[in-house]
Amino acid sequence: MSKWLTKRNLIITLSVIFIILILIFILPVSLPIISALLTALIIDPLVRLTENKFKWNRKLSVISVFMFILAFITFLLYFTVTRLIGKIIDFTKAAPDYFNSLSGVWIDAQSKLFQYTSGMPDDVVKAIQKEFKNGFETIRESILNLLSYEKIMVLMTDIPNFLVSFIVFIIALFLFMLELPELKRLLFRHLTTATAEKVRFMITRLNSVIFGFLKAQLLVSLIILAVTFVGLLLIIPKYAVVMSLVIWIIDVIPILGSIIILAPWSLYLFISGDVATGTQLAILAAVLLVIRRTVEPKVMGSQIGLSPLPTLIAMFIGLKLFGFLGFFIGPLAVILFTTAREAGFIKMNFRI
Repeated sequence: MSKWLTKRNLIITLSVIFIILILIFILPVSLPIISALLTALIIDPLVRLTENKFKWNRKLSVISVFMFILAFITFLLYFTVTRLIGKIIDFTKAAPDYFNSLSGVWIDAQSKLFQYTSGMPDDVVKAIQKEFKNGFETIRESILNLLSYEKIMVLMTDIPNFLVSFIVFIIALFLFMLELPELKRLLFRHLTTATAEKVRFMITRLNSVIFGFLKAQLLVSLIILAVTFVGLLLIIPKYAVVMSLVIWIIDVIPILGSIIILAPWSLYLFISGDVATGTQLAILAAVLLVIRRTVEPKVMGSQIGLSPLPTLIAMFIGLKLFGFLGFFIGPLAVILFTTAREAGFIKMNFRI
């Protein structure tokens, strides 16, 4: 008995070490492939629906769904990127006038500062002027650092890596979509009847969770899009359509989201002297942040079967551990644990 326990402990230890090595060395470089597998699992119900609806074979259904999704993403990116590039070109053409206006704003701010501080003690005036100058210098250095040669070169060198990862993701996604039934058969071939039933229960549960997760994301994103469009329509109508779409796409980035666009935009308007519009954009950014941080956990919790608190904790921990993908991995890991417990794989009936 002791020898059996020793052998069992050795197998468990080696398995844990193997899993840790996979998580440390293989998982980070396999994210495009893992993402492709997860995406194929999410899309698979749509493929099966196409098969049943049109009586097509698996290959034709996969090609149809794959081309539809690819065309939709391409159209959305093309529309957004071309419009955004057009606005950037317009901005660069008007940049000299903007910088000249910034110089005028700086001179005007200095003159107003002198007026407000007239009559104050010299030490107080010098301290205020020093802090004002330091603040302006900090903003200027931050902008120059953001647009520095090193940052631009790092971004440019990351583009080829991103393109390679994206191409691998697209190819792997198509192949996984084709081979998913065969992969499932290979998996169930090595399972007992009882275990296979539990796994089928988990897959069914996870399918409903994934659809709920996507539905929750869609609902939250539509709320963000509507609020952004209405807000920009009231603040800057000529940019409402384009920038609301850009912010809608960027907003999926966890924690930051729309602030990535609205904060620099608001800061630029403040510096250029348009304080009213800059303040309105800052308020819009705060409203969007509050909506996503408060509505998202509640909507996701109701759609995937978790209460808002575990959903928020899972999203935050997943984000810290795995970055952007952790935002999605966290809640799914909790659902996977809950489903495994419901299926009987994990026993929690103990007392301390």
